[in-house]
Amino acid sequence: MFKTNACDEFNWTINEFQKEINLCEEEIPQLEDISQFLRARTGWRLKPVGGLLTQREFLNGLAFKVFHSTQYIRHHEEPLYTPEPDIVHELMGHAPMFAHQEFADFSQEIGLASLGASEVELKRLAAIYWFTIEFGMCKQNGQHKAYGAGILSSVGELAYCVGDVPEMKPLDPYEIAQNHLTFPISSMQPIYFVADSFTQAKKQIVDYCDNISKPFAVTYNESNDTVMVDRKIKTRMEGATDEGPLF
Repeated sequence: MFKTNACDEFNWTINEFQKEINLCEEEIPQLEDISQFLRARTGWRLKPVGGLLTQREFLNGLAFKVFHSTQYIRHHEEPLYTPEPDIVHELMGHAPMFAHQEFADFSQEIGLASLGASEVELKRLAAIYWFTIEFGMCKQNGQHKAYGAGILSSVGELAYCVGDVPEMKPLDPYEIAQNHLTFPISSMQPIYFVADSFTQAKKQIVDYCDNISKPFAVTYNESNDTVMVDRKIKTRMEGATDEGPLF
């Protein structure tokens, strides 16, 4: 179903995974091998975690091109879908798309926007993340194709997403932020938001993130993986800081 229902970019990167990491059906690859592959292409890496993180912790990681990955695997009695992210979800859903530059870029934009965002704005960003990175669809050659990790890692949803049941809406981060803050996490999605292209999706995400009201502005320094802030801030551990790196 990847060849027929997933986007071209995913099929290209999954093919690269198979060539470079020997991704196969017999074993689960090491996260470090995946990280080295991603670093060489887009600068992203996987960081193992023992369980679920808060929305803020998880989204903040994206700002630094870090994807926090679980390490456990779904129960064999329910192979088609898991309500919690597992290693199948992380490596078959998320990791390949982080090897695609434009997808990786708009993922980081969401992360950067989450730094210093209010709880209200954080919830809106989490919803945008859900309907793009987790359950995003796009148009290719007049057909709907999946690029979201929640779809790509679910045999059931990968078939369901191109059927007649779900509602398809044009991608609009502002509509998501205002009207779609709740969504099912233990069943197939009733609504998908469809991007015209990754390039257009990136522009829409950047536009939304640039208009979030925050107490400080941030910029990412590619050379040393730091985020710079434009004014003095207080952190929970260090107190007042001079203008400079936030993390």
